[in-house]
Amino acid sequence: MAWEPHPTQKQERNAGLLLIAASIIALLLANSTLAESYHHLLGTKLGPALPAAGQLSVHHWIADGLMAIFFLLVGLEVKREWYEGRLSTPAERRLPIVAATAGMIVPAFIYLAVTGLDPALIRGWAIPSATDIAFAVGVLALLGSRANPTVKLLLVTIAIVDDVGAVLIIAQVYTADLDPAAIGAAAVITAAMAGMNLLGVRRLLPYLLGFALLWVAVLASGIHATIAGVLAAFAIPLGRGEVRSPLKQLEHAIHPWVMFGIMPLFGLVSAGVQVGTFADAVQPLPLAIMAGLFLGKQIGVFGAIWLTIKAKLAPMPSNARWSELYGASVLCGIGFTMSLFIGGLAFEGSPKAIEAAKLGTLAGSLLSAIAGWMILRIAPQSFAATDREEAEEIFGGGGEAQR
Repeated sequence: MAWEPHPTQKQERNAGLLLIAASIIALLLANSTLAESYHHLLGTKLGPALPAAGQLSVHHWIADGLMAIFFLLVGLEVKREWYEGRLSTPAERRLPIVAATAGMIVPAFIYLAVTGLDPALIRGWAIPSATDIAFAVGVLALLGSRANPTVKLLLVTIAIVDDVGAVLIIAQVYTADLDPAAIGAAAVITAAMAGMNLLGVRRLLPYLLGFALLWVAVLASGIHATIAGVLAAFAIPLGRGEVRSPLKQLEHAIHPWVMFGIMPLFGLVSAGVQVGTFADAVQPLPLAIMAGLFLGKQIGVFGAIWLTIKAKLAPMPSNARWSELYGASVLCGIGFTMSLFIGGLAFEGSPKAIEAAKLGTLAGSLLSAIAGWMILRIAPQSFAATDREEAEEIFGGGGEAQR
C-alpha cells in the first residue's frame, strides 16, 4: 500500500462542517413537506437477508453497518495510543475510564430526579448516558488549529468507554432476546482474529474478512452491531515501533472514507427529528433528557476529572488547561445516536414518547455542542505553535505512523 501524506486539520475541519451540514439538511427534511418521503426512504429495506436480522433498512445499513467502520477506526486509534502513545500507562488510562463512568451515572440520576421516578418514564434513565463520538469529534474539528490533540484524545477515549457501557446497558436492560448462539459465534470469531495476531498473520485481508463475519454475528446476537468495530480493532496487529504495521496502514486507509463519507451519511439519516413547540420541550421526558445530557454529562465528566487529578489518582493531561477539559466535558453531552437508539428501545410501542425522547436528545445535544464549542474556542491555547505538526498528525489519524 502506498503511503500518502496524512490528512491535515483543515481536512478535519471540512469533514466536521460536512457532517453538520448533512445534519441540518436532515432536520430541514424532517420538518418540511418532504418529511414523509424522507422517512419512507430511510425505512426502505434493501440488500440480502441477514441471520436473525433479515433485510436491513437504509437507516440501519448506515447506523449499524457503516458506523461499525467508524468504530473500527476509533478502536484502531485508541489501541495505538494505548500501547505507544498518550494512554500507555495505567495512570493515563485511569482518567478517561473514571470520567466516562461518572459521565454515565450522573445523567441517569438527573433524569430520574426530573421525571420524579414516574413509572411510565423510568425506563428511559439510560437515554442521556451516551456520548456520540462522531458528532463530538466533528464539533471539535471545527476548531481547526485551536483544537488541542490531547483534549481530542481524551474526549474520544471517554466516548468509547461510554459507548461500550451503553451497549452493555442495552444488552442487560433493553434487550429482550439475546441469541446465545450468535454471541458464541462472535466470541469464536474474535478469538480467531486474536489468534491470527498471535501467530504472526500480517496481511490485512484475513482481518477484514473476520471483521465482516464478526459484524454479522454481533448483529444477529441482539447486541448493537457497532461494537464489532471495536472488537476487530483490538485484534489487528499494531507492530510497536513499525511505520507500516497492519493497524497503522488500515487506520490511514479508512480515515478519509470515514470522515468524508460515513460521518455525513450518518448525520443525514440520524438527525431527522421533528421539532415540536417550546411547550413540548419542557414536558418531563424531554426536559429530563435535556438536563441529563447538558448538565449531567458536564457535572459527571468534569467532576470526575477534577477529583481524580486532585486526589492524584491520575496525572493532569499534558499540555491541557482546566478550561479545555471543561469544554471537552460539555461536548460529552452530545448524545444523539446512541441516545436516540436507547430512546426507541425504552419506549418501544409508544410513538409519542419516542418523539418526546428524540426532542430532548436533540435539544440537549445541540446545547452541549454549542456551549462546548464556545468554551474551547475562547479557551487559551495550551500547546505551542511548534506542536502544530504533531497536532495535525493526531487529528489526521496517522499520528504514530508519521512520527
